[in-house]
Amino acid sequence: MSPTQEKQKINEADMYAEGINKGEEKIILVFGLNEENFGLDVQDIREIVRVPPTITRVPNAPSHIKGVINLRGTIVPVLDVSMRIGEGSNEETSESRIIVVEYSDVLFGILVDDVKEVNTIYESQIEQVSDLDSAVDQEFMRGVAKMEDGRLIVLLDLPALFQIEGLVEDEGRE
Repeated sequence: MSPTQEKQKINEADMYAEGINKGEEKIILVFGLNEENFGLDVQDIREIVRVPPTITRVPNAPSHIKGVINLRGTIVPVLDVSMRIGEGSNEETSESRIIVVEYSDVLFGILVDDVKEVNTIYESQIEQVSDLDSAVDQEFMRGVAKMEDGRLIVLLDLPALFQIEGLVEDEGRE
């Protein structure tokens, strides 16, 4: 084995050991709400679409339900996640997007200010929320990821967003 091949094997072994020490790898989509960074597991995301010119309001819907959109023939309810997590609503801009997620076999749209990036995080980077001083209602948070560049990303708990008021059936959530 040449010195170059040997060094490559050592580097691969180091990377493998580092991955084990950091815990399970997750890939998240980072998006903005009210100038804060939030994240969702990419496995929960079906697609990201521009906000259409009109979102049809639904009479007597809770304030955090922005309305519904027609997504290629499928009616999709749109959740104003800022309102849902207690941060107040934002005005839509050209950067606003709807993140379409599938939860419990139902499609939902999540209205966000902007989509920033896709990042890989490890379980070791996630801290559980206890006494965090945040405007975000803690029942909707899965934890906070500490990025290597110093940023904090609030990881949203998708089941909590949809189950608190019975938007979907509770499937064993405690």
